[in-house]
Amino acid sequence: MLELAAQLLERTRRRIPFVTATVTNVAGSAPRQPGSSLVVDADGAVLGNVSGGCVDAAVHDACQEMLAGDHQPQVLRFGYTDADAIGVGLTCGGTIELLLRHHDPATEPRLEAALLDATRDESVALATVVRGPEAHLGRTIVVRPGQPSQGTLGDELLDQVAGAQAADMLHAGQSGTVEIGVADSYCRDPMTLLVESSTPAPRMLVFGATDHAAALARLGTFLGYRVTVCDARPTFATPERFPGAEVVVEWPHRHLGAQAEAGLLDQRTVVCVLTHDPKFDLPLLTAALRLPVAYVGAMGSRRTHEERLARLREAGLTDHELGRLHSPIGLDLGARTPQETALSIAAEIVANRHDGSGVPLSTGVPIHRKVVQHDVTHRSVPSPRPLTHSS
Repeated sequence: MLELAAQLLERTRRRIPFVTATVTNVAGSAPRQPGSSLVVDADGAVLGNVSGGCVDAAVHDACQEMLAGDHQPQVLRFGYTDADAIGVGLTCGGTIELLLRHHDPATEPRLEAALLDATRDESVALATVVRGPEAHLGRTIVVRPGQPSQGTLGDELLDQVAGAQAADMLHAGQSGTVEIGVADSYCRDPMTLLVESSTPAPRMLVFGATDHAAALARLGTFLGYRVTVCDARPTFATPERFPGAEVVVEWPHRHLGAQAEAGLLDQRTVVCVLTHDPKFDLPLLTAALRLPVAYVGAMGSRRTHEERLARLREAGLTDHELGRLHSPIGLDLGARTPQETALSIAAEIVANRHDGSGVPLSTGVPIHRKVVQHDVTHRSVPSPRPLTHSS
């Protein structure tokens, strides 16, 4: 739902009720991941989608029925169907599970605040019970870094446990489901939480004020990155050349170091070195390859790459650190223009982010891969006691 924060915020401010159908679980070749939503408001407007088209019409009808009738949370499941040519199913062969919830902005003040945070690029998460006892189904708490959760799932201890789990996922920038309950002795019946996280946009640092950098900056912005272009030459590093990007005139390694010291880099940050000049590249890469960022790539020929590796080894970098360097930068697309080269770089960044192979899908590699949630260190929670519900 948070992916539609801007549109939903406008509706909450106008006090327009709406129904959200949110993906809570996927299996097989499902097109959308947990947290994706389709929304129908009381004025009949439709936002988002949950399947890329094949079951959206049926979900839309279910949302309209909830707006007009029973407002209790409802679970919908769709899977592959070929037995009935007019049956509603996922033609791609996967299955999805959705939770339908009715929202009345007049009675949900915390929702408006959470949507506002998401539109401001501030960290916020919604943790919702999507599977479990009926008394708790559909209940949501709002979680922010370093703050107590707001709202209730129906029990004080459950709120604390769910808040800690959601805070861990928010810290990792992840959305997905968390199982709590019986195994942890928190309640008699198992529960599944859907955690929807909204975090500040990941950083893309592009070093070198070149035409390739201008094309990559535009593409990075399109992909949802907060893009910074840095170059020590003020003649080339101008806002006019890089619309939509932050432009910094500074020696690249100094700017990177300042960003790291300020805590502005994280495991989603990508660093693209397009300066193609040893006096800039070597100190910059020496610093970048020692930072816990997602991706470090550098432009240059294979000969340049080998010479660069030798100099970086002389500077003391280990084989492990050098193994993180993507150089020559980008995938082999046969690129010729700056725009095509930027596309090849962006493709490699996306493949690296999602463990993609970079080979054509026509070779038979899976189209939709299961999203792997990385391990998160859970915060301490109170000593467990059973919840009192009897469901």
